[in-house]
Amino acid sequence: MSEPAKFPLGKLLIQKGVISEDQLRIALIEQKRSSEPLGKLLITLGFVTEATVREALSENLNQQSADLTSLVVDAIALKLIPKDVAKRYRVFPIVYERDTDNLILAMADTSNIVALDQISAMLVKGITIAPVLVNESDIARAIDQYYGFELSIDGILLEIETGEVNYAAMAATTDEYSQPMVRLMDALLADAVQNGASDIHFEPEQSFLRIRYRIDGILRQIRSLHKSYWPAMAVRLKVMSNMNIAESRAPQDGRISIKFSGRQIDFRASAQPTTHGENFVLRVLDRQKGLVPLDGLGLGEDELQLLKLMIARPHGVILVTGPTGSGKTTTLYSILNHINTESVNIMTLEDPVEYPMNMIRQTSINESAKMGFADGIRSMMRQDPDIILVGEVRDRETAEMAFSAAMTGHQVYTTLHTNSAIGSVSRLLDIGILPDIMAGNIIGIIAQRLVRRLCQACKTEALADATERRLLGLGAEDPPATICQAGGCEACGHQGYKGRMAIMELLKVNADIDEAIARRASLRELKDSARAAGFRSLVDDGMRRVLEGATSLDEVARVVDLTDRLA
Repeated sequence: MSEPAKFPLGKLLIQKGVISEDQLRIALIEQKRSSEPLGKLLITLGFVTEATVREALSENLNQQSADLTSLVVDAIALKLIPKDVAKRYRVFPIVYERDTDNLILAMADTSNIVALDQISAMLVKGITIAPVLVNESDIARAIDQYYGFELSIDGILLEIETGEVNYAAMAATTDEYSQPMVRLMDALLADAVQNGASDIHFEPEQSFLRIRYRIDGILRQIRSLHKSYWPAMAVRLKVMSNMNIAESRAPQDGRISIKFSGRQIDFRASAQPTTHGENFVLRVLDRQKGLVPLDGLGLGEDELQLLKLMIARPHGVILVTGPTGSGKTTTLYSILNHINTESVNIMTLEDPVEYPMNMIRQTSINESAKMGFADGIRSMMRQDPDIILVGEVRDRETAEMAFSAAMTGHQVYTTLHTNSAIGSVSRLLDIGILPDIMAGNIIGIIAQRLVRRLCQACKTEALADATERRLLGLGAEDPPATICQAGGCEACGHQGYKGRMAIMELLKVNADIDEAIARRASLRELKDSARAAGFRSLVDDGMRRVLEGATSLDEVARVVDLTDRLA
């Protein structure tokens, strides 16, 4: 039986219809400049996903491929290959089959004969290697996760305490890892990312430095360090984020970009002078978490179909509302990702651009260049857009430009700071938008909040009492309801919650609501019209999540007002 014909990776991907000839040509030009493997360059350029390249390579080489995220790792296999060898050759031991003396080894490049020879020579005689193809980023992540942290924070602190810190070398770019302060900052950032933090706070007090992470929307104190550490740490943060290290009396902003576990993580840095020194806050911008598929937003089946109907409208304004940190950007990016095809021109105006997206023209608001949202929309209209995203409607001029774009046949997405979907109408009136301009031009309004998910390992169940049944909207004739409450275990850091999800209300503006907006109807009339059209409020969606056992009543009550239910 003859072996299957082997094709170059680029030709194989073109045959499968995954990439075009032009895309391959671009990648080959980049390859000449950088000497990186073609598959890696195609992933970096955003033409293909890692999984696609892995499957194509395994098919071409007639070799097995694996997904490390779904495998249980063997502790004995880990002991066979030291961490430094695993990192050097980009390999990870998956399982050691004792009966056959076979070591299944995940490799980013299964054709690397040098790596296979070196590892074979290092292993006990008689053990054979069975290589399987795995994404390079998955291997890097598995090495960090299963071999433990690369840099022990306590070990570095001990090194700093016993040795002298060289402040002058903090800004040096050569031999960075010889500097313990450089390693300390990298270790803290890596620790925050691994713990799922969305923000990192460095807060100097009179005699110590407090470090807090915001995890699942709640701030948690992680460490307290002596105040003598902070000057060098602040200098290192400024160097990383391209701030002026000599300036400590004025606020500064910057951006840090680092690779952790094989994936790019960005941090938005902000320095603010305070009475005890500069306060630093880093916002973690993880691209993997920033782009969620539309059906991963957690909407009910009816609401998901309603959202898809709203997106399908060719022109008009879709508003996403909610307070700061309620996931508005993630929702908008998910919608744009869903409609992002070669047939439409999507342009965004953001303050600043948080997650780069392929094929979408993204622009950051630049105060120094005197380009605000209104000027940006005006300029964007000359770029032949089909869909426009305006980061935020803050004033009358921006709102008028957004509605003007909608009235000239464009689909416009934007955010607004209001407490509810229906409250957005009052807010737009307050900004100065005329009711007859709003009527007919608003496709729909989405209001949302983020609630913490109950930890599945330690949540407890109990029957709902009379008050809880009223909050859940259950009558006397409804059957008994079981609701879940937070516990606390090692898996969730004794918080009772792990991860977050959105609760949403979707208001699709129909003819009746349009008519009510045009005649400046009261909030009560607008609510009645919406209810008649099947509108479900944030509270209703929150109660759905409580009955599903995904979150608790206490958690929903933390982010939305439940008092109306008891009236």
